[in-house]
Amino acid sequence: MSTTPSAEPSAGGEQRPRVVLDCDPGHDDAIAIVVAARHTELVGITTVAGNAPLDRTTRNALIVRDLAAPGVPVVSGAARPIVAEPVHAAYVHGESGMDGADLPEPSGPVDGDDAVGFIIDACREHEGTWLVPTGPLTNVALALRAAPDLAHRIAGISLMGGGTFGNRTAAAEFNIWCDPEAAAVVFEYGGPLIMCGLHVTHGFLATPDRIRRVRDVPGRLPAVLADLLDFFSDTYVRLHHDLAGAPVHDPCAVMAITHPHLFESYDAHVVVETHGVHTRGETVIDRRTSRGRPAPTCRVLDRIDADAGFAVVEEAIAHAARAG
Repeated sequence: MSTTPSAEPSAGGEQRPRVVLDCDPGHDDAIAIVVAARHTELVGITTVAGNAPLDRTTRNALIVRDLAAPGVPVVSGAARPIVAEPVHAAYVHGESGMDGADLPEPSGPVDGDDAVGFIIDACREHEGTWLVPTGPLTNVALALRAAPDLAHRIAGISLMGGGTFGNRTAAAEFNIWCDPEAAAVVFEYGGPLIMCGLHVTHGFLATPDRIRRVRDVPGRLPAVLADLLDFFSDTYVRLHHDLAGAPVHDPCAVMAITHPHLFESYDAHVVVETHGVHTRGETVIDRRTSRGRPAPTCRVLDRIDADAGFAVVEEAIAHAARAG
């Protein structure tokens, strides 16, 4: 199994990976958009309900697009999971999905409301596109179901979700827990798959010093993002015994393909539990050493060089601020 990105990391000049970013902004999704705009050929942003209802995640995506990735289309998608009832995360992200900053109004409406169709068309038009989902996997699963040929056309899927422990339950991370049926489709699709789970992202914290460095960058975008990170980190510190700031989960899934040298990883067979009373939404990672274990299906990110990763984030924010 190969999950090597199809293009080298680039801050300008070289070939960049083509990416459709599927997200549910979300404070950390906002950072993912900024990093993707800097280091990928970002062909579209699709939205899904997750951290907040779809109308709010879509509005937030439009706002961040305007600030950091002008001209990139935003297309809304699934308003609810395939099977489960929708559940959101206002207790972390606030009622708007991105509480904590004085946000501008979007410059205009979405560019479409068929995220599944957009994903299919984008991946058929340009083979070798990466899908980078940072929210529930509903849109991506529906696209794979509607167009099975995508499994052989895309470069791969790099997702934020899962891990060796949970946050919504003891076993399940929020994005996978929200729509485990969709996650099961994605984890079984058969192509290159990278999982950036909580055990990685909890080592990538928006500490006060890192937020201060963002705030020190001149421009409106850094000020907005610093305010967002202040709110996000205050929430995480209040809800946890052992965190010095919020885990900035979602840009890790982007950097996994743009800056893979930042990560330690291993290959493993991973499945999603869809029926367990206490384990629904768990990503079950087979780390056995027995000869009869199933073949690997996923590159599991295990650790990130957090200081180097935040340098990437800070430079991407500064670049977007200068461009704006």
